[in-house]
Amino acid sequence: MMNARRAPGGGGVGPTGRFFGPGELRLAILALLAEQPGHGYQVMNRLADRFNGTYEPSAGSIYPTLQLLEDEGLVRIEADEGRKVHHITEAGLGVVGEQAEEIDRLWARAASRSEWGMFREPEAAEIIGPALRLVKAAVKTLAHAHGDPRVVDEIQTIFIEARRRIEQLDPRRH
Repeated sequence: MMNARRAPGGGGVGPTGRFFGPGELRLAILALLAEQPGHGYQVMNRLADRFNGTYEPSAGSIYPTLQLLEDEGLVRIEADEGRKVHHITEAGLGVVGEQAEEIDRLWARAASRSEWGMFREPEAAEIIGPALRLVKAAVKTLAHAHGDPRVVDEIQTIFIEARRRIEQLDPRRH
């Protein structure tokens, strides 16, 4: 299975194959702190939750970014039970407001990626290969049929029937 941090292409993924493009992790953390203060581990968990496990932040990326945000005056630290809790400042809120569209794009990407998180489950490994071969066969057949509408209709019928049969296997439906 491909590591989400190394996934090619896609909005915001940098040319080096990193999950976040330049400045995006900083902005994501700032947006999370605008929602609720937190210590580093909480920020890591909340960010991972946003991406439903398709991105797992590391301490090596989160803590230096939190330090940068503090150095920039965008967050302040308050001690709470021996932990450094990060709170957004007025200047930080200003940045969040100015970058609202970019933040919306980040969270939309998070939602999009989290929909695919189920493919990382071990149970999915057994069926991903056959499912991909099925799609490949359909596309190949369609290409050879030069887009013949009868072939398109028949392939769609096969897919609809296969999906219906698979969904009938779902124990939650019984």
